[in-house]
Amino acid sequence: MLLHKSFLAITAFAAPAVSQITSNLQDIPQFGLGTWLSDRDQVAHAVEYALKNGYRHVDAALIYENEDKTGKGIAAAGLDRKDIWVTSKLWNAHHRPDQATKAIKKSLDDLSLDYLDLYLMHWPVAFVPDVDGDKLDDKTSIVDTWRTMENLVRANLTRYIGISNFARHEVETILESCIICPYAHEFETHPYLQQQDFVDYHLGMGMKVIAYSPLGNTNPTYDNDQNKKKMDELPALLEDPFWKKLAEKKNATVAQTVLAWGLQRRTVVIPKSVHEEYIDQNYIAGGGLIKFSAEETREIGKQDKKARMNNPGKGWGVKLFSDLDDPTKLDHNQDNRLAGDL
Repeated sequence: MLLHKSFLAITAFAAPAVSQITSNLQDIPQFGLGTWLSDRDQVAHAVEYALKNGYRHVDAALIYENEDKTGKGIAAAGLDRKDIWVTSKLWNAHHRPDQATKAIKKSLDDLSLDYLDLYLMHWPVAFVPDVDGDKLDDKTSIVDTWRTMENLVRANLTRYIGISNFARHEVETILESCIICPYAHEFETHPYLQQQDFVDYHLGMGMKVIAYSPLGNTNPTYDNDQNKKKMDELPALLEDPFWKKLAEKKNATVAQTVLAWGLQRRTVVIPKSVHEEYIDQNYIAGGGLIKFSAEETREIGKQDKKARMNNPGKGWGVKLFSDLDDPTKLDHNQDNRLAGDL
């Protein structure tokens, strides 16, 4: 069965999903600009500046509520569409076929684009559409949603489709049933949540891994009640003595050093910033100047804290990441359903 799954995946990855759409970028650029939590008043300039200064990859999502501004930045950069990779994501409330089509067209309209390069199922969880709150949709499975996303490829609305925030058993569920298989999986991974076996699992099949929050707990949104114990016990990654010492050795900033490690382990990294200085500094990490020896890589592996920062499962009443490090811990009175069963 595992060989069958790998064959399905590799077959799908062998060529662009949609021949009608042409692009100079056959593969996702390994370094990109994240836009999650980017201020609406600043994100347009950040995207424009990044694209004018070497970036060719922008990671967006409808739920970020700034795609219209992101689109203005893309347009202002003045680059040929074929030279830019743009990713967006399908939100939980839009998993049903009619909702998904409306959602991707909304993203395209906001981004002022004719097509996406990659469209991801944001979470393996479906909400009932047009209902206040996060009411779970028991009638729509992740396989149902994947079938809908395959049709978005056939409609030339996106070149590739992928997944985000899936557990391993959910990845396997998709691989067992996909016709157009996932091009990429975007999930949280950084020095405090390395998940190296999970990364290697994807890379071994030819599936791209996109690392969000590549700088770990430096994101201020993670300083919340859910993560209070982790935040108290762990230093901010940029202040971690191990990484500060390693960065000094590499004659680089801590952020550059961490991002370079992410690139060397063959993940796609998408650090978010709206500041020109940091956009420039981060991009230097992609230049290949910072390398790690086998011994340094082993020492980095020992720094893994298995600490997940982004886990909304408890609030949704869904056990996310059930077979991965630091899964959702539900209260006894919560519904203990797996997201893949929704």
